[in-house]
Amino acid sequence: MSDDKALQAMTDAVVEAIEDKKAQDVVVMDVQGECAFADRFVLATGRTDRQLKAIAQAVASVAHANGLPAKIEGLDAMEWLLVDLGDVVVHLFLPDTRASFQLERLWARPEGGESALDSTTET
Repeated sequence: MSDDKALQAMTDAVVEAIEDKKAQDVVVMDVQGECAFADRFVLATGRTDRQLKAIAQAVASVAHANGLPAKIEGLDAMEWLLVDLGDVVVHLFLPDTRASFQLERLWARPEGGESALDSTTET
């Protein structure tokens, strides 16, 4: 997905699928140029492990509909699910786990530099 329009279309479709499953605190982070394995991170919070699994399956369905593989990691622990779509990586958390790992803070740049969060979309 090297094309910016295709990347944006995939990101939009993923966010729509996540929001359809009533996820909370959906954040899109542009990590292009900062991360070697992805261009976008999509973060969202689910209230229960059952909801996390449903969100992950919805994201995987979007990927498959677009001819992409989607690998879901973390199903054993069900606190933090990761769905790898290649250029878009989706992180789904239970509330306490998201607060603990603070990925938004982790990917913020040092003072004076532009942060991935500067180009973040929150819905």
